[in-house]
Amino acid sequence: MASPVIYYIRHGETRWNADGRLQGTRDTALNELGQRQAVQAGHILADLLARGGRNPSKLTFLSSPLNRARTTMELVRGTLHLPARDYAVDDRLREIGYGKWEGFTLAEMQAADPVFFARRLADKWRVAPEGGETYAAVQQRVSEWYGGLTGDTVVVAHGGTARALMVALGFETPESAADLPIAQGAVYVFSGDGLKKYS
Repeated sequence: MASPVIYYIRHGETRWNADGRLQGTRDTALNELGQRQAVQAGHILADLLARGGRNPSKLTFLSSPLNRARTTMELVRGTLHLPARDYAVDDRLREIGYGKWEGFTLAEMQAADPVFFARRLADKWRVAPEGGETYAAVQQRVSEWYGGLTGDTVVVAHGGTARALMVALGFETPESAADLPIAQGAVYVFSGDGLKKYS
């Protein structure tokens, strides 16, 4: 059986993104740029599907439960002329939890606890802030989600879950993925032929 194709979109920018604050599981909203990025990603996806002779209405659409992802999904579906809210939500696609770091910048966290900050910097995949999640744990839940897919799927989620999926599918290593920038306003296509970014 062929691997399902995943059209993966990171949510658009929020004010916390713009300020460099860790969002994690906090429910932040898209800013104006983020809304434009969502529409841009929708147009890129529409073009990819048209070139591939794909009917958008025949695909599965899944979102993280967080507001910034759901708003992005609804804007994407609007560009595809599909009912905005006709998609499913899967909690396994939520962003990595940063625990007590959520709402703070990395510089603030480094100043607050330089010893722990250095320890996490040396092993981001396996070390989590207090009350937070490791990337290894995110990789496990994303792997479970992927294992249940039955067909090609459009996903709107987060930078952390994108990195975890890249590692789960063998496109990156924990070391290469930990600091990999995940673009907003782009579409990442995961398939049996590899991983490609369209922006």
